[in-house]
Amino acid sequence: MAQTLPSGAARAAQSPKPRQRYRLYISAVSPVSSRAVVNARRFFDRYLPGAHTLEVLDISSNVEAARADQVIASPTLLRVFPEPQRRFIGDMSNTESLRMALGLKAGEVS
Repeated sequence: MAQTLPSGAARAAQSPKPRQRYRLYISAVSPVSSRAVVNARRFFDRYLPGAHTLEVLDISSNVEAARADQVIASPTLLRVFPEPQRRFIGDMSNTESLRMALGLKAGEVS
């Protein structure tokens, strides 16, 4: 018996929404970086629950990655996927600015 495969549109509808990927560069000894980690996790749990991954990297241990991502300040949040890349520098406490910098619409919760 022949098996019918779903069309491209049907496959897209069946597959889960792609997870957004973020990278947060911090300085492990900085209180501002500690606040940035807590604030970023809280932000993503609110605005993109289950639809994101957040990788936290200490710049001193990941110099080459920071150089490749052109990080010049700490803490820096980088949206890796989807493109275009977006970055936000600071302790991530201003959720409105962060939401706008990352291109999330007001009230948008995944």
